[in-house]
Formats: sequence, structure tokens, C-alpha cells
Amino acid sequence: MEEPISTPGLPTRTYKAGANLHTEEQLLSSSPGFGTPAYPIKSRPTEVAKPFAAQLNTRTTTHSAPTVLPILLPPQTLRPVAFRTLTKKHNLTLTSSGLGLLSTFIGKFCGSGWREEGLAERVLDEIAKAWKKCGGGLLVEDGPEKKLSNILKTLEPCMSGGRLDTGKLSRSNSSVPTPNLSRAPSFTTSRPDANTDISQSSLGLSALNVEEGDSRNLGEDEEQSQLDVRSYLKVISAFDQPRLMYSTSSKSLEPVNGMASLLPPIQHKISTFRNRYHLVHQRLMRNESFQTPSFTTATRPPRLMHSASGMTTMQQAYKITPIANLLGRSGTSHLLLGMLVHSPAGDLALTDLSGSVVLDLSIARPVPEDGVWFCPGMIILVEGTYEEDGSHNSNLGSAAGVGGQIKGVFVAHTLAGPPAERRSLSLGISAGLDPGGNTHASAGAGFGWVDFLGVGSEKALGNQMRRIQRRIFRPPTALQTINVPDDDQIETEPPRRQIALLGECNLDSPRTLDAIRAILSSYNASSSGHISDLPFSIVMMGNFVSAASMSGSSKGGGSIEYKEHFDALASILSEFPLLLANTTFVFVPGDNDPWVSSFSAGASCLLPRQGLPEVFTSRVRRAFTTANTEVHGGLKETDAMKGQGIWATNPARMSLFGPLEEMVMFRDDITSRFRRTAITFPKLDGDDEEIEAAAAAASNVQSQSQDAPQSDAEEMDLDDPRNNLDRAVQDATSHVPSSGPAPSSPPSIHAARKLVKTILDQSHLSPFPLSIRPQLWDHSAALSLYPLPTALVLCDAEMPAFAISYEGCHVMNVGRLVDEFSLRRGQGGAVRGSGVARWIEYDCRSRKGEERNLRF
Repeated sequence: MEEPISTPGLPTRTYKAGANLHTEEQLLSSSPGFGTPAYPIKSRPTEVAKPFAAQLNTRTTTHSAPTVLPILLPPQTLRPVAFRTLTKKHNLTLTSSGLGLLSTFIGKFCGSGWREEGLAERVLDEIAKAWKKCGGGLLVEDGPEKKLSNILKTLEPCMSGGRLDTGKLSRSNSSVPTPNLSRAPSFTTSRPDANTDISQSSLGLSALNVEEGDSRNLGEDEEQSQLDVRSYLKVISAFDQPRLMYSTSSKSLEPVNGMASLLPPIQHKISTFRNRYHLVHQRLMRNESFQTPSFTTATRPPRLMHSASGMTTMQQAYKITPIANLLGRSGTSHLLLGMLVHSPAGDLALTDLSGSVVLDLSIARPVPEDGVWFCPGMIILVEGTYEEDGSHNSNLGSAAGVGGQIKGVFVAHTLAGPPAERRSLSLGISAGLDPGGNTHASAGAGFGWVDFLGVGSEKALGNQMRRIQRRIFRPPTALQTINVPDDDQIETEPPRRQIALLGECNLDSPRTLDAIRAILSSYNASSSGHISDLPFSIVMMGNFVSAASMSGSSKGGGSIEYKEHFDALASILSEFPLLLANTTFVFVPGDNDPWVSSFSAGASCLLPRQGLPEVFTSRVRRAFTTANTEVHGGLKETDAMKGQGIWATNPARMSLFGPLEEMVMFRDDITSRFRRTAITFPKLDGDDEEIEAAAAAASNVQSQSQDAPQSDAEEMDLDDPRNNLDRAVQDATSHVPSSGPAPSSPPSIHAARKLVKTILDQSHLSPFPLSIRPQLWDHSAALSLYPLPTALVLCDAEMPAFAISYEGCHVMNVGRLVDEFSLRRGQGGAVRGSGVARWIEYDCRSRKGEERNLRF
């Protein structure tokens, strides 16, 4: 038997006086290579008995916390406090099952002082923070996953004397248990269980038991507060929107790492355009017309224009060729996808991630003809023939052809924008609803699990938000009565569904102030004291002054004049306290508003831009406070939703019912910018005959639909199957509907369709080079329109007002609020001095906008 190896010559251990003899020694290694003893001997600490007085002090300190006697707290008694803390403060909806757990927990650990000492509010506030931290959603309930029970079990050992010991909670490093949220990730779409059926109960979809089983326990004011649509309204700033980037490796949208900066490195500028290209490319690859069919026919080069039947074209798949692959393939036809740019030599070129090529547009035709603008900075589809003649040589990688301009030219035959994709297809959900009113989460590949706005994803909260929406926007047949504790029948008011949209509100014009007063007066008179007749939100879009403010010119004025304009608006708003106390006002600035107007002088400013500074809007904020005090002064905070003013960014997004409804608000004279920068196509000899044939076909379509309403004739809706003989080809070629603008249609309708199609096909609010429309690189995601919103509100002062639907997105242009050139016909003829106020009223239930006129 071998003896343990010992270490010779170990230094003598010395002990200092007063040293702690009971200090734990360090464990030594038993490896012979280190030369340490195999069996180190540890000294056993001796325990010193404490004096009796010290033991008594220890016991006294341990039991110094006051003892809480548990009570039986009914859920109905706790409901007002829970509603004030969870719903009003944290925007959460409490269910009956969650209320029962919370009442048991607070009654056990807070005791009789839960109300007088305010113990319940503090505990509920911490529970709400923990619920949000673990991603529980909008509905607070226990559910099969026992999320709420796990949170309460974690907080239970941290309760002391009816209060939550935050220090003990942080030391334990287990503030919130992380539940299994693999079914609802925040930003990724790559899930291993993509085909797993998502149960409704796991996402808190049984919350409507409150309205069925516990509606008798709710007070009348509390029930009305929960049924107010403004409880589910949220205005999202462009700088608070999640920053997402498409990943080519995971084929999903992922959050951008790091904090956003106003002065980022130059690599972020490149990433901005790369991300736009990747989003458009993956959108095309998921289109049926760009997927290879299972059967093959005679091969022929794909073209964006087809005259054959739908069966013939469906046998051909569009294939996109990278520009670098054109080298050595002279005389062949290809379909390219790239960004339209100006080359360093001044030629018009097309560039993608592999290189660029000069375009020859001498025989090119747009698709559709005069139906869309093509400007530098747009991502387009170009079909044509490549000719390598040795010209247009470049030193930027012409030898390799990757990353630089290749030799030769690309003779373009047709140009088209990338086809727009419906919101339901982008999110991967079914367009229709099942008999239960829910969508099918596994309808297809998409980004349904991505939280684009920071309010929750579509597949996680979509079905339960639809139930809440149906509860609030209930049909008129259900607007009769509700049950109350004394079995009396109380009439309920119809839901509030309208949003009033006002554009180009120049407050320095007295006629604009008169128009605003007339519009608010009309709403106030029609309500007759009933809140249900008022719009739940009023959006006022700039420019709030007719000239650039604080830019050094005498016309725009300075900071004092600008503040006086909003003081005049505050005096007008103060005349309607009922409207102010029950409506959410949203103010979207323009290019003439501070602070950007100080150095831009009304020119194109950076996008997105911040809202109006608080120093100019103090009087308007005070008007809302006074109106809320006057109308809701004697009521509690839980009895009514108070009015407020939100100073949004440009652009801004309005979320209604979480991810269910998304409205984008954008103020820009974008039509004039399209007209100035758009390329022109040469007129060919056969163009007149094609135009006449198209006009004859349009007249035939118009004669067949004479019985249709005027509102339907002015819409650009692709949902009608009569207008989609070959839907796949129309998607690929980005055609307009067959019921295009007839010769008798006003030119404004044709221009409106052209504007809508250009913006939605690009899925971007500013498809221009940075030299024409500057952008903040780190916040460029706020300008993206992918997936398409449910509604897009434009304020283009140079375009008349319109409301058009395209690919499921309802686009509205507010136009100018005041028509300065209108005349009023009186007994003595035309009389100047009167005006017409024009605005758009958007119905959230039907998702349609309607133009309103009012003489003042």
C-alpha cells in the first residue's frame, strides 16, 4: 500500500495574536503534480456558547415584525382597488379567476390593514410589474400554465408585516418566475413547434367569463370604463417602436442589439438599405408566382406582361437573377430586383447586394401604364435583356463583378413595383374567422409571433383581442339592456367607433380657427350630453403654421408668436369641456413646426421627427386638466376615462386592441416629391392605340357596374373576385384592378390610386435617397409599412382628400382643413368670406373613412 505523498519543506504556519482561529481553511488539491497532501486535515471549529442576554436579544429581534392576522377578503370588496391599480395604472384586464387568487393572497398576508394602510395597492403594484416582466399579456388570469400562482408563490416568502420586502426579493434574485413562454416569443418566428395547435386557454382567452358570470358584481361606472374603447387605445412614438432587422440565416425578424443613436456609425446606414431589400426579397419569394411549380412545361423567359390565359401563366415561375450573374450571359433575358439609383457617372442604374448595372429605358414600359411612380431610391422589378458591349466600364470591381458596376447595359422592357402583401399573409394568419370568431394560427408561414409595435404579437393576443373588440363593438341588436343586481333593465349607449382626422391645421390663420370651432361645435351639438355620439379620438395634423417657424424669416414668426397660436387653440378647446374630458386628442407635427424648422426653413427635415415641445403647448395641456376637473371633478378615477392630449411624433402609430388594429399617421407632401423625382418614359408609336383600347375596356366595365354605389366605384379594393381574373399574375406584376379609372373619373381619383399603389407596393413611407428625404438610420424601422397596417392616414396638403382601400389597407388623405377658394351662393350671387371645413371620419368597426364637409 502506497503512502500519501507529502510535501517536504513546507513553510511554518504562523498565527497572529487576535486572529480568528475558527476561519475555514482553503481546500487543497490532492493531485501529486501540485505536490500537496492527499488528505488535508481541517481543524474542527469549536462552538462558543452565547450569553443568555444575547440569545434573548436575538429572539426579540427575530420576532420584531408585527404579526398579521389573516382575514377572509371577498373578491367583490377587492375589485375597486384591483381595478384602479391593474387597469388604470398598468393597462391590464383582471379576470374572475385572477381576482379570486389576489383576494386570497392579500387577505392572508395583508390582513385587516389592506385598505386603511394602503397595503393592497403596493402589493398589487408589485404583482403587476412581475406579471409584465414575465410576459403574461393583457389579461391577468391563472390559466393552465399557473403563471399567476407561480408569481404569488415567489412573492409569498418576501411578505413581512403586510408589506413586500423588496430587499429580500432582490437578494433572492427570483423576483419573477420565468414561465414557459415558448408559445409566445417576442421577436422571433423560428419555432420548432410551428405546427403545434395553440390552445386558447393558454393565452388567457377565457377572460370573457367576467362579462358573463361577474357582470352583476361590476358597478355601472366601472362597467362603462371597461367598455370604453379608449382603454385599448395606445399611441406609439416612432422612437419607442421596436427596432427589428431581418435575418437571412434564421429567416425571421430579430431585435437590433444596442441602443439607438442619433449619430450612429456608417455601417448602420448600409444596414438600413440592406434590410429594406431583404424584406422585399423575402416577400417576393413567398409569393406563389415566384415559386417553382411541381410540373414543368416548355421553358420561356418570364415576362411581367402576359396576354395568355391564367392556366398558361401559372405554369411559369418568375425567377430573380442577381446582377453579378449577368456577366458572360450577353443577349439573354432576365428578371432583376434592385434599387433604382444614379450611378457615379450620372446614368440611371439598378443595384442589388451583388452589384449594379446601367439601365437603358429607351423602350421600357411601366406596369401598369401610368399607374405608379418610379423614383430613385425605390426597389423595383425590371425585366429585359442584358447586352455586354464593353461600354460603361467602372473601376469599382468591374473585373470581378461583385460589389461594383458590371460591364454593358441592361435593356429594360418592363418595370414594375414589388407586389404588396396583405397583412394576414405577412402575419401568417387566416383572413377569415372560424365560427368561434378566432383565426387559425397555423395558416401559413409568417411573422405572427413578432411584436412589431411593442403591444404584443398577433398570434399571442389576436384571438382574445378580437373577443374584446366584439364585446365593445357589439352589433346594434345587442345594444338593448344588461343585467344589474336589482334585476332592473338599464339602457346601454351605442359604442364609440369614430376617429376624426383633421389635416393642415394652420393655427396662424383665423379661418382655420373658425373651422376648428365649427367642427367641435357640431360634435358637441350632436351629442346632446351623450358621450356615445362623440368621437373617441380627434387627430390634428400639422403644419400648425403656414410658414416655417423660428427660421429667421419674418413670415414664420418666432417662439413667442408660435406659442400664441397654441394659446388661441387652447381658448377654443376650452369652450367644449365635455368633448375635452371624454376624447383623446392626438397632435402630429409637420416640417414647419419647431424645433426642426429652426434650421430647415420648411425644407425636408429628418424622419422620424419628435413631437412638439412642451414649452409651446402648456395652455392646451391646462385646458385638458380644467375640463377633466370640471366634468369628472366629483367622480373617482375609476368612474370615467379622462380626456388627454398626446403630442405624437411624425410618423406615429395608433394601436387599437393591441396588435389587432394599426393606424399609421404621416404628415408629408409626398405627392409633389414623387412628381419631381419620378423618371419619365418615352412615348412609343403604339401607345395611342393601347390607350384607346384600355379606355374602351374601362368604359365597358363601367357600364356593367352602373348600379354599384358611388363609394364602391371610387375604391381601389382588390378583394372583389370580379376584378381578379388571374390573382397570382396580378400580384406578381402589381397590376391595378380591372375596374381602373374610367375616362369620366376625376383626375384626382386616378392620382390618388397612383399614390396609394406606389407607397404600399414599396412598403415604406419615404422610398427616396437620403439626399432627397433624410432619415435617422437607427430609427428607419418606424418608416416601414411591413406588414401593411389596417389604416394609413396621410396628410398631403397638395392632394385632395380621398379614402381608398388597397390590399386590405384603407388609405386616407386628409388634405387641407379649410378650402380657401369656396364660395357661398346667396341671394345676391357669390359672396366671399365663407369657407368649407373638410375632414375625414374613420369608422373603426367597418374600417372605412368618409369625407365630411361643413360650412362656417
